Amino acid sequence: MNLEMGLFQQQTMKLVMTQQLRQAISLLQYSSLELSEYIEEQALENPLLEVIDSKRDEPIAYDAPVMWQDREDGGGEAREKDSYLEQIKASGEELTTMLFDQLQHQDVSTQVYDQVTYLIYNVDEQGYLRIGDWNGASEVGMSEADYANALYILQGFEPVGIGARSLAESLLLQLQSLPEEHTLAEVIVEHHLQTFAEKKWKRLSEELGVTLQELQSVQDCISSLKPWPAQGVGGESPKFISPDVYVEWQDGQWAVQLNDESLPRIRMNKQYRNLLEKKNQSDHEAVEYAHQKYKQLVWLLKSIDQRQQTVRLVTEAIVDFQQEFLSSGNLKPMTLRDVAERADVHESTVSRTTTAKYMQTPKGCFELKAFFSKGLANTGGDETSSTVLKQAIRQWINDEDKMKPLSDQKITDRFHTEQGVKVSRRAVAKYRDELKIPASSKRKRFA
Repeated sequence: MNLEMGLFQQQTMKLVMTQQLRQAISLLQYSSLELSEYIEEQALENPLLEVIDSKRDEPIAYDAPVMWQDREDGGGEAREKDSYLEQIKASGEELTTMLFDQLQHQDVSTQVYDQVTYLIYNVDEQGYLRIGDWNGASEVGMSEADYANALYILQGFEPVGIGARSLAESLLLQLQSLPEEHTLAEVIVEHHLQTFAEKKWKRLSEELGVTLQELQSVQDCISSLKPWPAQGVGGESPKFISPDVYVEWQDGQWAVQLNDESLPRIRMNKQYRNLLEKKNQSDHEAVEYAHQKYKQLVWLLKSIDQRQQTVRLVTEAIVDFQQEFLSSGNLKPMTLRDVAERADVHESTVSRTTTAKYMQTPKGCFELKAFFSKGLANTGGDETSSTVLKQAIRQWINDEDKMKPLSDQKITDRFHTEQGVKVSRRAVAKYRDELKIPASSKRKRFA
């Protein structure tokens, strides 16, 4: 063995992740909102990049060296930019403001006003009072009687149940506000809520001397109450999804159209255009800086264009594979490999392209990831999508006899006999959990 040390020349080939390549990969997996924010950030760093305000009717410099142009076939028909959905305001006002508005109408002393104010500032977003007992309020010099009085005033405000210190207290306040008396429900909520929630009704019926039908009525009553006192009050402004692509039926086939309008329109700043065309080398540094930023702008535009073309290519492959779903609603099992082979790209490219992107179809707006699902073999030799199985489980449970709910084993047998699909009981339980449907013992009703 030759262990001699020395310098030797050797040619090797390896893939180097350049900054431009990383940028192109990142742009591919960005959502439309993230891409818009990224373009805004680049506009702050690159003086040559100018974002056109779509709200202003500015003439576009079509003779600019580089700019983002609308494709002739990319956006489809002109769509209304200011949708009526965007004009919907938040459904509720801020909880704290709402409580203070009600406090203003209370005829109380300054001291009581300050005490209730202290409690209001300790109400969380769900409407519960974070101070569990008087000991917490004693730190600000509030006596036990003052605490009880301030709490009584606060719990008299809207929404009903506000200022409760526990779920049981919130439900009890809501029950007491109802026009009809629910004595049994109040007793259960105050003393047996945990046992009742665990569905140990037989033991509870013997202990309280009531029937299972009466307990069922209590459950129906409690189910109509709010688990959080502030539910439906306040919150952020509604956010709406802007689809990246539209799928429409045109000339006897499904056509994919990119939604370029969801992206900012950018162009090169006119003030720097003359600097690029300068022949005078007196200001060499400024000219070199302008050319460097110009190259970054060109690469950004190419990356955005490549992203859009890849989104179109992958979406067309998905549409081609799922034509039956677009026509009749039957989703076929589909994997990343299926789409990658049709689009002639790598599976990782398909995964990045379908991340946080949405497609508007005649059936509704869907995330591209929603079209991927594993399949189970049936007796006909075909595969049935797991999404179809979940839809069947949901439908069967909605139509079941609530006094004799379907067990996971019965659902398994039904798949085998009615659809010829071999699915295990464990798989049915997993799909049911993903649908957030409780087990049959929790769904059973006694009336």
